[in-house]
Amino acid sequence: MTAAPLRLFIADDEPPARERLRALLDDVLAECPTEVVGEAGNGLEVLERLPESGADVLILDIHMPGLTGLEVARHLAALKAGPAIIFVTAHDAHAVEAFELNALDYLLKPVRAARLAAALGKARHAGPPPRDLLARLQSGPRGHFSIAERNRIRLVPLSEILYFKAELKYVTLRTREYAHLIEESLVSLEREFADSFLRIHRNCLVARAAIAGFERGPAITEEEAHWEVLLEGVPERLPVSRRQWAEVRELVRQK
Repeated sequence: MTAAPLRLFIADDEPPARERLRALLDDVLAECPTEVVGEAGNGLEVLERLPESGADVLILDIHMPGLTGLEVARHLAALKAGPAIIFVTAHDAHAVEAFELNALDYLLKPVRAARLAAALGKARHAGPPPRDLLARLQSGPRGHFSIAERNRIRLVPLSEILYFKAELKYVTLRTREYAHLIEESLVSLEREFADSFLRIHRNCLVARAAIAGFERGPAITEEEAHWEVLLEGVPERLPVSRRQWAEVRELVRQK
């Protein structure tokens, strides 16, 4: 029985590179049936167009303007049924070693037909790359968070986030207009954004730039201190725990 064609989405900021991939796909069509269902020239276009394309596999250039390929892949992990991903990179010993160590499939430019066919054969049986693996490979903190809404991806700029608050199994990401649930740990968020977010409680990280001031407030429990954080643009106040007050107080003195 003949396998159904793989539905492919090609992402590369160089049109000649996308054209070459299309030509190579024609060369291997007999052994690896495929259908190109979409293209993009940058990361934002991928996030806008791919979810509705029905692509099984994304051929994704690592080095694109704006969002890098790794950032795009990490945002796509928010989808319930994301595509398998074949990364494309120019010859870069460090990148190649990282992909090989983590068993992620990649193609080196200039892409060869035989190597492309082999990668597509593997992708047919592969799922999307694990989110935690993509997080480890990405260098530096993210500039955006991705929220999946009806098979579309909303990007939330880090600069708009007021706080992260842990509640049961989820973390609430709060902006001035919205609150979103994300499946990440407060510990990993604190590690990633240590320079821009401050822990004020065991269950809450606050954006340093969003802090308007501090006021004394009622103690809710023995754990709570008599201080609350005032936020820019919202009436909500956040309690500071006794354990965290010493560190928070240093910020008070700096303001």
